[in-house]
Amino acid sequence: MAPSSRDSVKLSPSSPRDEVDDCPIEEVRLTVPITDDPTLPVLTFRTWFLGLTSCALLAFCNQFFGYRQNPLYISSLSVQIVVLPIGRLMAACLPRKVVGIKGTRWSFSLNPGPFNLKEHVLITIFANSGSSYVYAVGVITIVKAFYHRDIHPLAAMLLTQTTQLMGYGWAGLFRKFLVDSPYMWWPSNLVQVSLFRALHEKEKRPKGGSTRLQFFLVVLAASFAYYTVPNYLFPTISSISVVCLVWRNSVTAQQIGSGAHGLGVGSFGLDWATVAGFLGTPLSTPAFAIMNVMAGFFLVVYVLLPVAYWSNAYDARRFPIISSNVFMANGSRYDVSRVLDPATFKFSQSGYDDAGQINLSIFFAFNYGLSFAALAATLSHVALFHGRSIWRQTKATVSGQQTDVHTRLMKKNYMAVPQWWFHVMLVLVLGLSIFACEGFGQELQLPYWGVLLAAGLAFFSTLPIGIITATTNQQPLNVVTELIIGYLYPGRPLASVAFKTYGYISMSQAIMFLMDFKLGHYMKIPPRSMFAVQLVGTVLASSVYFGTSWWLLESVGNICDPARLPAGSPWTCPSDEVFYNASVIWGVVGPQRIFGRLGRYAKMNYFFLAGALAPVPMWALSRAFPERGWIRLINMPVLLSATGVMPSARSVNYLMWGAVGLTFNHVVYRRYKAWWARHNYVLSAALDAGVAFMGIASYAMLQSRGVNGVNWWGLQVDDHCDLARCPTAPGISVPGCPVQ
Repeated sequence: MAPSSRDSVKLSPSSPRDEVDDCPIEEVRLTVPITDDPTLPVLTFRTWFLGLTSCALLAFCNQFFGYRQNPLYISSLSVQIVVLPIGRLMAACLPRKVVGIKGTRWSFSLNPGPFNLKEHVLITIFANSGSSYVYAVGVITIVKAFYHRDIHPLAAMLLTQTTQLMGYGWAGLFRKFLVDSPYMWWPSNLVQVSLFRALHEKEKRPKGGSTRLQFFLVVLAASFAYYTVPNYLFPTISSISVVCLVWRNSVTAQQIGSGAHGLGVGSFGLDWATVAGFLGTPLSTPAFAIMNVMAGFFLVVYVLLPVAYWSNAYDARRFPIISSNVFMANGSRYDVSRVLDPATFKFSQSGYDDAGQINLSIFFAFNYGLSFAALAATLSHVALFHGRSIWRQTKATVSGQQTDVHTRLMKKNYMAVPQWWFHVMLVLVLGLSIFACEGFGQELQLPYWGVLLAAGLAFFSTLPIGIITATTNQQPLNVVTELIIGYLYPGRPLASVAFKTYGYISMSQAIMFLMDFKLGHYMKIPPRSMFAVQLVGTVLASSVYFGTSWWLLESVGNICDPARLPAGSPWTCPSDEVFYNASVIWGVVGPQRIFGRLGRYAKMNYFFLAGALAPVPMWALSRAFPERGWIRLINMPVLLSATGVMPSARSVNYLMWGAVGLTFNHVVYRRYKAWWARHNYVLSAALDAGVAFMGIASYAMLQSRGVNGVNWWGLQVDDHCDLARCPTAPGISVPGCPVQ
């Protein structure tokens, strides 16, 4: 901690009279202030205490709930709202005495003054690190819970840390282009800037009303109390399917009505985790984005899927209508152990010849095709709608001549982070990555050249994808890494997922770090303080994610195995099951035998072409009718990728997410805008926090001791639509299903 807890060069506040707001982006001019007070303390005791605590809590909660039937994602928005009154309470109660450290000029104080905006921003940056999922944990999960193999804990820990820190290294290399440039404006950050400014305005309680803090506490208590019902007393209300309750013996009716395993017609859930699980809270998603997602969901689930299934495309009726599992030709689950050599944990051609081709449910097959289309559509959409502006902004950025008021203030008031810090970090992380993959008996199966190739892909993709994200708020979907390693190094499941983690996920992490860098840039946070907070937050979050997952995998019996879990147990790991099946498709068998000339689904490659052409009609219409602004809001990449988180997410999740989101962000926003502006984000944070606290308390006091709830009909963590998972083709016999 520095003598004054800051790393500023000049300590004279800047004012609007000193600078002209010459930012070329109008939205930034309207949202981001051009003032700065470099005398404000930033790396205070409050920053470290609240930041580290919130980072660890979010990492623990998100991983803890990530294994459950209804995963709950708690975003940093909750922390952004909650820590403000706590910070002000600490400012009012902690002693202000300055304590010097003997023999140095360093000193610190537990309470350097009023809780300020910059402390608040840094605590939120800490929380961003904790809320970001650590993808490498999924690798550990499928090894231990699905492949039932051991992995050295040090190798697992190194994989977790290096994939996150590699992303931080890439972010540092491209700061000049993606942070300092005024043309790289990162639209999503403006929401947080607006919320920070709103929270720090002086608040008066309206007559007969409540402050935001009072409202938060009331909703928190209600959410906490109510979650005992779907979490412990009556789990079935998380997904209620009316059709299944009426037609209990009809496979077709249950396929149509099941919200968990079918189309979800007439299904609903009375559980916030059902609403916010998988897709995140809908209260922070703009109405037009919700409409795009729901339009894509309806087109895929209620048009494409029924036509394909009941026309028996790819023998669809031999398998469930929606499933992430892989199947034999006779409709039974594919025995992956038959195509894996137990001695080498590699693909066995003789075993594959004996077992036969892998078959997918028609939904899962089309979902991969739609992911191909979404990737191509994103590139096409960005080129058509934003190509000229991106090219103009990129040229201005590369020239290095264009700055704005925010960059000038940062350079004038604060010391920059030396570039060699990032270089040293990248070299160390690359070395540790190669050690993690080549050491420990090559448990991760990825050779050194695979690590270097993945790092090269991440390096070359961070800048172009960063430009797209920074200017359009879209990040292209990626299946390229899986395709590359699947063709170059097939038959090794862990090599496939490790390559994707180093190649794509490290780049994705870099984008997140750059977004945080830009938020700090807008809020005038000293760059070296940002570096310290992001680095410490990344290491802490990765450690907590790893520790939480390892603890649950070792302590919860039969975790991720619904067939062997006790009734009412929520530890079904729906997202990890999808990840496991993807590792079978891309890693064990390989794309050549699935989507290539040796596979059943080669025609899915035409989705690349369809996706590339999909944005063209909307672009042409927007040019022909420029006065109709709603045309530009039709976003084909979002439409095509709408069902991308299915089948880990379920139909009922989409239906409830869309209903709640449109109610608040369209109806309430239009009719009660003042209430929405004051309470919407606070409501979201309180609902998330109440569910999280009750879920953890329930596990600690009851479920960890094997007490999962009252043994009755409503204890089932499902929608009582067992037949929805059955095939409908004549003569196919599957346990628990009637033969048609």
